[in-house]
Amino acid sequence: MMKTTLQTLANKWNSYKYRFVPWIALNLGKNERTLRHVRERSQDKLISDEEASASLLKLFRALFKSDLLRQKEVLSFLPASVQSAYQDTLTPCQFINRADHYNDKGASSFSNEVMLDMLGFSIHRAPSSLLSAGRGVFVAKGTVPKGTVVSMYPGTVYQTHEPIFFQSIRNPFVFRCIDGVLIDGNDNGISKVVFRSCSGRDRLGPFKLSDITWLTTAPENPLAVGQYVNNCSNEKSANVCYQEFDVPAEFPVELRQYLPNVNYRHDIQRPLRCVILVALRDIQQGEELFSNYYTIVH
Repeated sequence: MMKTTLQTLANKWNSYKYRFVPWIALNLGKNERTLRHVRERSQDKLISDEEASASLLKLFRALFKSDLLRQKEVLSFLPASVQSAYQDTLTPCQFINRADHYNDKGASSFSNEVMLDMLGFSIHRAPSSLLSAGRGVFVAKGTVPKGTVVSMYPGTVYQTHEPIFFQSIRNPFVFRCIDGVLIDGNDNGISKVVFRSCSGRDRLGPFKLSDITWLTTAPENPLAVGQYVNNCSNEKSANVCYQEFDVPAEFPVELRQYLPNVNYRHDIQRPLRCVILVALRDIQQGEELFSNYYTIVH
């Protein structure tokens, strides 16, 4: 019993220590290969915001077009020109096939196949190749080209002055952006309750402005598993990096239902902050994704 308890505590510590400031300070020098260095903030981005937005829109439009039967109410509130652009994409036969496929295989399988069709690869969660690291994210099919958006970090977005103390207790999924903005990517406990509450609050008629399915085992946005990407090690180098991305105001309202982030407060005037993971090199099928938890700006 004691051995089991100690092993459980050790596993929790191994997943949390990378966010424990005293441990970070003592161990940075011992883990040089796990650090990412950039000369200035502007160099922290591997691709431009325009490229990031275009990549997300490509996938989100494909998800929307492939699911028009469930999107009827949303579609009816869009301008006629936008409706026709979507409706002219698929034939009635394709509507039926997509619906049957969705019902038979579930949202996750459906979304991953759309992702494979549009981006040339798909990803999935599975036990990590690192000992005591829990779950990780792997390339399930295809190849991820360098500079491609391969995942997103979901969660509630907190500005620097907003309360996150209770949500952060024993929570290894709080991501800190360069400007101090925090994203809570925990899909359990109080973090889960807060995200669901904020997402329901921000709904605009038939338009869902965020995606709560990342809290389940079958996210409709297949990219929304970035919180499970493990930190690299001295033996296994990083193949993806985090990049902050503010959603532009002109982002189509019908596609915001796939964004796995929501602001803690509804009256925030700044754009919604998202964090994407971008491939540092070509990543082959079967490889696990590894990131740098720490970026040092000189």
